[in-house]
Amino acid sequence: MSDRPTGAAPSRLVAVLGPTNTGKTHLAVERMLGHASGMIGLPLRLLAREIYDRIVKARGARCVALITGEEKIIPPRPQYFVCTVEAMPLNREVEFLAVDEIQLCADPERGHVFTHRLLHARGKFETMLLGAATMAPLIRRLCPDAEIQSRDRFSQLTYDGSKKLTRLPRRSAVVAFSTDAVYAIAELIRRQRGGAAVVMGSLSPRTRNAQVELFQSGEVDFLVATDAIGMGLNMDVDHVAFAGLRKYDGRRTRWLYAQEIGQIGGRAGRYRKDGTFGVTGDCPEMDADMVAAVESHAFDPVAAAEWRNHRFEFQSLHGLMRELAAPPPFVGLKLSEEGLDEATLRQLASDETIQRRCRDRSNLIRLWEVCQTPDFRKTTAEEHTRFVRQVFEHLTERDRRLPEDWMAGHFKSLDRLDGDIDALSGRLAGVRTLAYVANRGDWVRDPAHWQGKTRALEDRLSDTLHERLMQRFIDRRTSALMRGLNLKGDALLAGVGADGAVTVEGHFVGKLVGAHFEPARGATALEDKALRAAADKAVGPEIARRLGRLAAEADDAFALTPDGMVLWRGEAAGQLTGGGPFSPRVRLFGELGPEPARERAARRLEAFVAAEASLRLAPLRRLKRAVAEGRIKGLARGLAYQLVEGGGVLDRRHVAHEARALSQDERRALKTLGVRFGAFSLFLPGLLQPEALAVRLAFAQLAAPDWRPPAEGLSPLPQPVPPASALAFRGLRAVAGLAAPVEALEQLDALIRAAPQTGGGSLLAPGALDALGWSHDEGERILRALGFAPAHKAKAGEARIWRRRRDKPAEAPARPAQASPFAALAALTPPPPAQKRRRRRHRRAGGEPAKAAKAP
Repeated sequence: MSDRPTGAAPSRLVAVLGPTNTGKTHLAVERMLGHASGMIGLPLRLLAREIYDRIVKARGARCVALITGEEKIIPPRPQYFVCTVEAMPLNREVEFLAVDEIQLCADPERGHVFTHRLLHARGKFETMLLGAATMAPLIRRLCPDAEIQSRDRFSQLTYDGSKKLTRLPRRSAVVAFSTDAVYAIAELIRRQRGGAAVVMGSLSPRTRNAQVELFQSGEVDFLVATDAIGMGLNMDVDHVAFAGLRKYDGRRTRWLYAQEIGQIGGRAGRYRKDGTFGVTGDCPEMDADMVAAVESHAFDPVAAAEWRNHRFEFQSLHGLMRELAAPPPFVGLKLSEEGLDEATLRQLASDETIQRRCRDRSNLIRLWEVCQTPDFRKTTAEEHTRFVRQVFEHLTERDRRLPEDWMAGHFKSLDRLDGDIDALSGRLAGVRTLAYVANRGDWVRDPAHWQGKTRALEDRLSDTLHERLMQRFIDRRTSALMRGLNLKGDALLAGVGADGAVTVEGHFVGKLVGAHFEPARGATALEDKALRAAADKAVGPEIARRLGRLAAEADDAFALTPDGMVLWRGEAAGQLTGGGPFSPRVRLFGELGPEPARERAARRLEAFVAAEASLRLAPLRRLKRAVAEGRIKGLARGLAYQLVEGGGVLDRRHVAHEARALSQDERRALKTLGVRFGAFSLFLPGLLQPEALAVRLAFAQLAAPDWRPPAEGLSPLPQPVPPASALAFRGLRAVAGLAAPVEALEQLDALIRAAPQTGGGSLLAPGALDALGWSHDEGERILRALGFAPAHKAKAGEARIWRRRRDKPAEAPARPAQASPFAALAALTPPPPAQKRRRRRHRRAGGEPAKAAKAP
């Protein structure tokens, strides 16, 4: 069967080819956003994340999906898909499709994947292939209908010879080809030039972005990287210096090809700003022919694309290996060398257990899927094969899922933040492997749970690794001094007074409040553009110092007000803007100061709010932790989860059946965690203590900003009704269209129980509810809403007997979200039992009720 692309109505196929800095990726993104739907495949997870963030800013997160081997963010109805090339979901039809860095179809390791996309990945209306000009002849041969568009570089790239590391110009990137070399160069730059950011392909997107931001913000002027920067990562680099011209490609150490030097060196210069490249350290000078080729972007064309058969019958294990070794179907393709997945398959094929299980076709398909697990950890072939075998054996036993204890054991071994840079990098690689497994929805029982856990652990490890890299490779004092030496212009006579007043050349231009600069108001000559720029320069260093002090302060220097303001030593420093009590988001006031320092200060404010919430809302924190750690099981866990989500208060009628079904041990476990089973509510009394008030009110206002009920008594509910958490954090519950204090409802129960019992109910005197501060009408509304009814009509001013009506099935509470760990549990909740209808007794003529007829 031919491998050439087929189709009744092929889309427009365009190949946009040219060197770096020609705007190819930018063009593809703009073209994609011009269609109703689209998909773009990128060579690196780092680059995919960068493009994803860019499209989210333009169109919003609800219409963009991110799909990589280790991370999936897929909203309900995405229009655009940003993916790594390997993870592109080609079964989805989109109007536009693009593949970046298409010249990688000649790569020995990944080339066959890019070749498959070259031949078969198509958009409904338009398909765009982006890459180097060296691909033009091969694309014409393999895709005769393709329209070739050549693009010229916007700026000049010139060779600048050899320079010592200590003589490299500012805004330079130094490229090395091993981790050890990267660390050694970064250490030397730290000692000589103040510090350097570090970028490697093995870093997570979070760590890499944080390191790049150090460079982009100007906090450091040097970047030390591997050749990962050659794959479209956009940075403001003026000069690229090669610390070596040889690299290990996974099989052997070889000299760099001219097109590789052009790809990496081409990162110097942005848009119309010229760039330079050269060598540094012990690296020899570049050959004149090599320099000429790079400067003119004239490289040998790609002769053939790597190819591997992708049509498998899966009839037998040995048949699959034969199909993998099938020769290319036509000229222009070259059979790929054996990859890691194929080598792993051949190793496992000799195992008798594997052979026996693979007689089942579904097991054989699963074996090939598992063999394609990447080796992020860069372990030995034997260790990787053992890991794959273990995964396969679990997936072909019992329920064909990886056991929870297997996942938990691997996760626990990685969930540590101690160790040096290498230890943290190793754990990040392990988390990437675990994340890959978790993102295979049919491999684990609860993929959403494990995806969330691995993503959170990756973020924690990434942040810690970023901090370790900064500590090791950045000397803050020297770096600041070097930046100061590069300032131009005469020194300004400026100062900040003890009261925060900022003056420039003797004129008052504003006030520094905390870490926020408040410019003076008024239309005077002192506020023109030049003077304001001078004022910014004057307060900039002081703001940076204050941000540093703020980030290093202890918790007792901060306070949280009921309206969500975060104070630093009595002055407003930030505002609570989102998140939950234990993972808040805080906006730092002001705009001046280095972005990394502002980021650290904002994170410090968030850490304080989280710590304050953990202290003041300790019962809710304990309950949430017990749920997360699985220390409570069954229905108790479901109730605890709903309590956490509801802010610590639940309408008892909504969970009456679950509450009645609790075992004594489950009920005791919840009570031990501070849950009170009230007459009308399940709640956490510890949250209603006065010391928790400020924190509760801050998050209540965050949940419902426009609703501020009185501190005591009843208040009507607005429309739409505020979220349950907004009520719960204020100690309220919705009853009969009113917001009623939870504790007042329990006091009502005490009044009912203490009232005289007569006529099958409680006799409530007319003024019985005065102690609660409720009017007569409000009290009756609430009693009726809580399931009570008057036994008889009473005249005004007379006591009334209130009896509890038979329970009706309560309105079903909202089910947990589908991705919730408790969705399955909620789905299994039995329906409420049907209410038995009472037969009315007919009265005889004499007024006595007739006896019920006995059953025959």
